[in-house]
Amino acid sequence: QVQLVESGGGLVQAGGSLRLSCAASGRTSSNYAMGWFRQAPGKERERVAAISRSGGSTYYTDSVKGRFTISRDNVKNTVYLQMNSLKPEDTAVYYCAASGHYASDYGLVRVDYWGQGTQVTVSS
Repeated sequence: QVQLVESGGGLVQAGGSLRLSCAASGRTSSNYAMGWFRQAPGKERERVAAISRSGGSTYYTDSVKGRFTISRDNVKNTVYLQMNSLKPEDTAVYYCAASGHYASDYGLVRVDYWGQGTQVTVSS
């Protein structure tokens, strides 16, 4: 089992920045690719970003490319999502996820573990 706990969400004005963190515990998190998903009210959960086990490969959905950066620290068992130039349409609950299956052109192929989510609200 892997437990994932997100932090760093909040309210920010459009154009601002936030950094989300996801602390993993339990089975060694470095054995898993990690990623971030988000779900806005009334919408389906969508992939945002993912990073391979080593951190050498990353994936981003088109709408966040150039604005968001995913990274990981396998010593601290933590994955980060740096979000810059935030837009109101980025408003959502952001979920951390762990998976044993990663593809560079898709991200996490199947999620094995989910965090509980952290709210990000971007005001216009």
